[in-house]
Amino acid sequence: MTAEPVTTRLYPAGILNMLCRNEVERLHDASRGDLAELVRRCALAVLNSGNESDDAEALLKLYNEFRIEVQQVNRGLRLELFNAPGSAFVDGKIIEGVRELISSVIRDLVYFDSEISANSHHDLTSSSGITNAVFEMLRNAQALVPQVEPDLVVCWGGHSISRYEYEYTKDCGYELGLRNLNIITGCGPGAMKGPMKGATIGHSKQRTRFRRYIGISEPGIIAAEAPNPIVSNLIIMPDIEKRLEAFVRLGHGVVVFPGGVGTAEEILYLLGILLNPANAGMPLPLVFTGPEGSTTYFEQIDQFIRLTLGEVACSRYQIIVNDPEQVAKIMLQGVGEVRKHRIANNDAFYYNWLLNIEESFQIPFVPSHQNMRSLELSKDLPLHVLASNLRKLFSGIVAGNVKPEGVKAIREAGPFQINGDPEIMDALDTLLTAFVAHNRMKLPGGTAYEPCYCLVK
Repeated sequence: MTAEPVTTRLYPAGILNMLCRNEVERLHDASRGDLAELVRRCALAVLNSGNESDDAEALLKLYNEFRIEVQQVNRGLRLELFNAPGSAFVDGKIIEGVRELISSVIRDLVYFDSEISANSHHDLTSSSGITNAVFEMLRNAQALVPQVEPDLVVCWGGHSISRYEYEYTKDCGYELGLRNLNIITGCGPGAMKGPMKGATIGHSKQRTRFRRYIGISEPGIIAAEAPNPIVSNLIIMPDIEKRLEAFVRLGHGVVVFPGGVGTAEEILYLLGILLNPANAGMPLPLVFTGPEGSTTYFEQIDQFIRLTLGEVACSRYQIIVNDPEQVAKIMLQGVGEVRKHRIANNDAFYYNWLLNIEESFQIPFVPSHQNMRSLELSKDLPLHVLASNLRKLFSGIVAGNVKPEGVKAIREAGPFQINGDPEIMDALDTLLTAFVAHNRMKLPGGTAYEPCYCLVK
């Protein structure tokens, strides 16, 4: 593969192959209007697939001359790439999987912009309106498949993990694949790639015909966590909140591998939803797992949850150490319970409509210095409300670590100031200090980590 930038033309894949004239015009306008920079940044991230760096600013600077244009031609659409990363090409021809993923980027960004956010029938300020919008995004991406038994396992975990942790995620994916379970991840490297890679072998051994490797990302994080090459269906949700809702509405079980603040955000999001009294009887298997050398990570996470959300939160998950087969067995059994519950309550297999998700988990949280400083972190709050606020806290730290806008805000105004109940702040300090010490904030090999937060005690 050449490392030299490439300028070329190509035709999109998937549903972009067959469009009406109005759709072609909207897509053509997307590469020239207000949406153009967003399309450019997400397409560049896809073209950079396989790069292990999580420095989105460095990527954008390195390929500052990269452009993408959506052109109208007699065959419908054509994409023109200028100064694209050469690693996405073999002998001057774009890798087919990359071509498909670029098409997904354009499909999703333009669909949300033209059909949802600009449509007066969509109320993106109400809980039901947001849930319907997430459904439409997934349906348009052909991720919702009716008349198929529940089989989707969401795998969360860090993009910056050790080699032995990565190998363990592959082993778990292999065991899941042997049981004909399919995989959803955040689409990036590390713990998002490993389960998919392992599942491909398990699926091949079982001659599984219907294989799904779904990657769900959002514009703010995709440059730092470029899609891995195994993703067969990439979905770009408009923000982190809709991305998280897509995971839990689409999946039938969740496995969490070692990670950092992003993984902690995902855990708190899910626990906050499950702690809502309205979801008390909702089955959703949840397992935290890692190899023998990762026991400290989950001990720290478990201790933090116990100190902040209590024993009731801990009852919603199991911790399994160094046993991929047991993880897969529990997932298979749990998915069976989900199936029974959906049948008994007349809910769809392909989208969890009955899960109650409150607006505090859905309305996009902007991690500004003011918003981070104003987060209420008190043990007097209802548990699911405290979990929601803790989720926002970790979301802000993720932004300050890797998202271009967050990194810029920290550079200009200094670290986020965070304050709350002393017991919660002590628990946060212990957890975040451990993340830094174990290199779970940034990818190994980079410069020393400079915290984007300051805990005010």
